[in-house]
Amino acid sequence: MGASQDIVRTTEEAARQDSPPLLILERVEEFLDARGIGSGPVHARRIGEGASNVTFQIKRKGSDVVLRRGPRPPLPPSTHDMVREAHIQSLLAPLGIPVPKILAVCADEHVLGVPFYVMNHVDGDVITNSIPAHLNTPAQRRATSEVAVDMLVRLHAVDIGSGDIAGIGRPEGYLKRQVARFAALWDMGATRDLPQVAELATWLESNRPDTQRNALIHGDYRLGNLMFARQGPAHVKSVLDWEMATLGDPLADLGYLSATYAQNGTPATLLELTPVTGQPGYLDRDELAQRYNAHLGLDLSALPWYQALALWKAAVFSEAIYTRWKNGERADGGDFGAALKSGVPRLLETAAAHAARLP
Repeated sequence: MGASQDIVRTTEEAARQDSPPLLILERVEEFLDARGIGSGPVHARRIGEGASNVTFQIKRKGSDVVLRRGPRPPLPPSTHDMVREAHIQSLLAPLGIPVPKILAVCADEHVLGVPFYVMNHVDGDVITNSIPAHLNTPAQRRATSEVAVDMLVRLHAVDIGSGDIAGIGRPEGYLKRQVARFAALWDMGATRDLPQVAELATWLESNRPDTQRNALIHGDYRLGNLMFARQGPAHVKSVLDWEMATLGDPLADLGYLSATYAQNGTPATLLELTPVTGQPGYLDRDELAQRYNAHLGLDLSALPWYQALALWKAAVFSEAIYTRWKNGERADGGDFGAALKSGVPRLLETAAAHAARLP
């Protein structure tokens, strides 16, 4: 058997690999041909730095699109649901939320081994380790933080009481289900004994706050999932990665955004995927929360609970990635997989530190 590659040209090449590829170009060509999306040979390159779902830019004559799929099987149950993710974005576009246009969805696992979807390619900047030149002034650094918060407010203002959007989740009992679900996922995916997981699960359930309002929640809302315009003042062109979107407590999104937001002078975790916000000019975590709440007027005294929840959940799903990487099932995990050996305990420590701040 030969070494594995993420992208191969033919089914025959795929069969010779140690593990299945992420893309088989002849099958992608057939899928796009059947839907009238471009013509001729397909050229693909992986984009983004996601350690969960995988995204490729696909170019051929007459089209420039993006294909998004889950990682290699086996997949944990109720995760990496690309059909649902595409459906949610198709519901949000008519409501004025900036999301990529969904062009085609494939639920047939025989094509690439997992479901996937194809969307239009949005040209813009995703801010991670470097700052685009036009956003690298004190005023635009601040504006970048502000428009990120303002977009979150827009998401949470979506009317969830009617239409198809009301069917994407059950908001009642959301927080209780989150704690129970992720505690169960730890039992399914972990190979290490980390007692702090169970301790935090017990603490989260015992101190669970009452939900003040229900809203559309993104579930992975952070700067790295926003596409910014390449010119002009800070402007969000698209909100990306809707796999975890549902209906529930909007402070879960604010807790995740603030807990994973890099800030100078605070201990860093592997979830701080846009470290540049630790530089001068960007809002700090308290200012993010204050700007958000200027629109909604909620009681934020329990925000440390939501921040602890965010990092505890991150530890659970990161441990599942680490387990698969150790088992050789995540060759695409790279250095991130290795870093999770110490990274998961660090997430738990930081979650506990947030928990200790709850009044």
